[in-house]
Amino acid sequence: MKTVTVYRVDYVNRRKVPIGTVVERRTKERGDNALGLLRLARKLYARNLEDALHIAIDWDQARSG
Repeated sequence: MKTVTVYRVDYVNRRKVPIGTVVERRTKERGDNALGLLRLARKLYARNLEDALHIAIDWDQARSG
């Protein structure tokens, strides 16, 4: 299991602010692991639908194994 950092992105100022983590529990790469983590992060950390567009994960961290 590894943790992946979740960010709230401010597109105007081009900043990423860390807001938490999600845990990768899959042992095998299935091709959509990073996308599944993004969906989980948006479900956990977004306040509303509009805010979900500002939630991002560290893709390099999610893909490294």
